[in-house]
Amino acid sequence: MTFFPRVFLNSKEEKEINQGFPWVFDNEISHIKTKKVSGQNEQWINVSLKEADIAPGTPVEIFTKAGGFLGTGILNKNSKITIRIISNEHGDEVYKDIESFWSKRVSDAYNIRQIHYKNQDSYRLIFAEADLIPGFICERYCDENENVYLVVQFLSMSCEIFRKEILDALEKCCRPYGIFERSDADVRTKEGLELKAGWIGAKREEEIVIIENGIRIKVDLANGQKTGYFLDQKDNRAVAAQFCHGKSVLDTFTHTGAFGLNAFKAGAKSVISVDISEEAVETVNKNIQLNNASKVMTAVCADVFDLLKQYEAEERKFDVIILDPPAFTKSAKMVQKAYGGYKEINLRAMRLLNKGGILVTCSCSHFFDSNTFYDMLMHAAMDSHRVVQILEKRGAGPDHPVLLGYPKSEYLKCAITRVF
Repeated sequence: MTFFPRVFLNSKEEKEINQGFPWVFDNEISHIKTKKVSGQNEQWINVSLKEADIAPGTPVEIFTKAGGFLGTGILNKNSKITIRIISNEHGDEVYKDIESFWSKRVSDAYNIRQIHYKNQDSYRLIFAEADLIPGFICERYCDENENVYLVVQFLSMSCEIFRKEILDALEKCCRPYGIFERSDADVRTKEGLELKAGWIGAKREEEIVIIENGIRIKVDLANGQKTGYFLDQKDNRAVAAQFCHGKSVLDTFTHTGAFGLNAFKAGAKSVISVDISEEAVETVNKNIQLNNASKVMTAVCADVFDLLKQYEAEERKFDVIILDPPAFTKSAKMVQKAYGGYKEINLRAMRLLNKGGILVTCSCSHFFDSNTFYDMLMHAAMDSHRVVQILEKRGAGPDHPVLLGYPKSEYLKCAITRVF
């Protein structure tokens, strides 16, 4: 039988784990029971986390203060997230065939998505903890020639040590034409891991064209934000487009122009797509040309806050406005400040809409939860002296499952509203 150090939690810390939370923080650990070897002799000893001589990436079993078994995880003393739980089974069960264990996790994620997606679709194949593979992200892109590309991120020690098993399982499931690694996020340094980026195996074209809802989108696998493209809004873009036929549309924080292009495809009368990044606007212009949309669609490089003020001063009006900003807060401490930013852009957008106009408004910060988001909308409506009707509350698509007990997995809010 393989030996696994036993991590005991402080009193009552097991509640969140029993509810599905997949992490153990350093300050939640009471002590660790491990083996001390002296010559031929072994003995169990209790040590603190600080005293424990346990290498990063070591599998451990997790117990309540009273000794109840909770699960098996990967310990990394370099990280505040000291343990990421990989299974609610004992370590021996997990490690008796580790290749099959990870192959099943990958195939489970792949198979459930076959219900919603076809081979020509691009979607998130693995969503880290929400797909029970902590710290690992995989996007599946299919280009217009039906070549399958995977973009992968190993963001934690808990998946880094199983790199070979996970990649082998992906090869088996997807038979990809190319795999590009984007493990270049700063979070890896918090795990004690070096940043990595580049092709795994054969080198392919870094810029590809995918088809989304009938439009062509250029995706830069190597240099695009995060994993190349924001697939989580794909379904929301299609729904928003239903309101755009014959309408004037303002598409803000546009990034690649995808919301605006979906509006164009639906028959919008005019589309203005705005982003503060010159590089993003350059990409939008390429996508406009790619879709022969230049007679309808214009890309503008501007600060959205300033442009909304300017349009209000000019008494401009629109039929549809889309707000898809980046996360205004990445910590709980900054939620109140973010509230002010979200409220300002929503209030100004409401004032710019014709009566009965459509506001599609989003937040991708998990710290800015759903209750806070809709409270902000209510106060923006009050201060703009407009009446707002919520037509639909939406989130990310089915390729972004939500793990109960892990609020971070339910991060995206998208409200389709009508403003009177």
